[in-house]
Amino acid sequence: MKHLEPGTRIAGCAIPVFSLRSKGSFGVGDFGDLKLMITWVAQTGQKILQILPINDTTSSGTWVDSYPYSAISIYALHPMYADLRQLPALKDGEATARFQALQAELNALPQIDYEAVNKAKREYLLLVFKQEFAKVKRTKAYKTFLQETDFWLTGYADYCIRRDARLWPDEAPVSSDFYRYMQFVLDTQMRLAHEHARTLGVMLKGDIPIGVNRYGCDVEMEPRYFNMNGQAGAPPDNFSADGQNWGFPTYNWDEMIKDGCQWWIRRFQNMARYFDAYRIDHVLGFFRIWEIPVHAVGGLLGQFQPSLAMSMEEINGYGLYLSEDFMTRPFIADWVLDRIFGNRADEVKQRFLVHEHDDIWSLKAECDTERKVEAMALDAELTNGLYALIRNVLFVRDHKNPHLYHPRIAVQNDTAYETLWQHDKDNFNRLYNDYFYRRNNQFWYEEAMKKLPLLVDATDMLVCAEDLGMVPDCVPWVLNQLQILSLELISMPKDSSVRFGILDRNPWRSVCTISSHDSATMRMWWDEDYAMIQSFYNEYLGYEGAAPHPMPGWLAQDMLQRHLNCPSALCILTLQDWLACNERMRLPEAGAERINIPANPRHYWRYRMHLNIEDLMEAIEFNTQITGMIFQSGR
Repeated sequence: MKHLEPGTRIAGCAIPVFSLRSKGSFGVGDFGDLKLMITWVAQTGQKILQILPINDTTSSGTWVDSYPYSAISIYALHPMYADLRQLPALKDGEATARFQALQAELNALPQIDYEAVNKAKREYLLLVFKQEFAKVKRTKAYKTFLQETDFWLTGYADYCIRRDARLWPDEAPVSSDFYRYMQFVLDTQMRLAHEHARTLGVMLKGDIPIGVNRYGCDVEMEPRYFNMNGQAGAPPDNFSADGQNWGFPTYNWDEMIKDGCQWWIRRFQNMARYFDAYRIDHVLGFFRIWEIPVHAVGGLLGQFQPSLAMSMEEINGYGLYLSEDFMTRPFIADWVLDRIFGNRADEVKQRFLVHEHDDIWSLKAECDTERKVEAMALDAELTNGLYALIRNVLFVRDHKNPHLYHPRIAVQNDTAYETLWQHDKDNFNRLYNDYFYRRNNQFWYEEAMKKLPLLVDATDMLVCAEDLGMVPDCVPWVLNQLQILSLELISMPKDSSVRFGILDRNPWRSVCTISSHDSATMRMWWDEDYAMIQSFYNEYLGYEGAAPHPMPGWLAQDMLQRHLNCPSALCILTLQDWLACNERMRLPEAGAERINIPANPRHYWRYRMHLNIEDLMEAIEFNTQITGMIFQSGR
């Protein structure tokens, strides 16, 4: 189903597998719960279910691994998604009783206890492996699985053995066959869920992260495809004023293109085992990635790669006759220190700075990068202040050619820009706007067209893009040419001339939604900015009077109906937003529904449904409400 039939309009639901809850799950959603959720989706007239990445992220053995976009393998599935109910019963009665008690305890928790869940499931899978593997390894299904996955499975298993020795040195080592068996179990269960979806006429939509774990087996096995001296992230946006640093290595696209992007093609073809459609996370990364140097913590010192950096002659051509030293070294003057540190300015001078001349200072070598400052474990005021000094530059040097330059993103908010004369500010802004919004458009179009056509053609899956953020003009050119669906949100309109996206203008070839795993839910967004919502309520929705807070169910239903009625081919709403229209079904506290906070790189991904899927399936009034809205919309 690479392309939808013209005029097709369907509705669906988005929820991570880990967030699912059934009466029999083990403290976290699993592939058995996924089958149940597919049944509910079909029961309510929906035709698509979207989930987050399901790959193994076990790197540190702690809750930090709950971040689903940091896979250690682009092929291996996460062990926590194993449905223990589908496995043979343990023959050890005492162990069975212990796990039954633990299941009840963990499943009653309002949120996921990631570490406890994964410890328990690992122990259970090991017991089943020891009990069943001698029989399983002789089966045709297992032998076929080994043949189909040989190109990655051995490397993954060997990686896991080395990782285990590092994380759990006191534990007895396990056989690499354990990891092969575990992946066989996971693959079997996920494919059964996919078959169940197809039987019910439901499309399963997966998610392909733009990055991989810096210390995972993909990087270890094929290092030529990665740049380890860079960190992938995103420039400043609505989620984070300092940009985002995901920590992933960036891709060596020159090397990837040499063999026709086989690494990506294999990845997409493996996804087709489980999905009918997929979301390309941060599709902008196929045009250019925001590459941050390894010595940086935040995202402000990044630059787009690849991109057409500027020579000094070009910079001069904008009327900016600035010294290279002034352009690229942190601007630190007495007045800057007073503003940032207040009465601690003298302490900062004494501990961290070297006097250059007049009222100008420079950073000591031991604290001249963000990573060095981070390692010093200072208090928050000093740490953030020193970060601000390090970032206080007008231009950053190109990562490949030190004689070329990029204007530092969002520098207009900093004192290096403030110190310029007005005519220099005007010239800088002209250069800045040309660089970020015009200079690279054709170049980035050509870069994307080297990669994306190969990937779109690799499978029959429907391709959807996450094209939010600082979107170059060339992105819609490529998406339209390749018939990739865009993502449309009223809170983040593509048209800069409007405050809110106009639903009736959504292109048919698009996915329409209200919120995502990275954003506030609809109910949370409604209470974030009362003045903005008042304008939205009166001018956009057309209601008179004061906007009600918190959002009542009738108003949530109105919002959902408007989205369902729009021209977009797919309208995929989070489960939290579906539940918002029924005040008896939804959580009382809207803030408890949030999945992720992108500005926090160490967020704990632990949101779970507050009700069981079985109860959701029996909620006749609510399900009738959803079915009615979908029918009314013509989807």
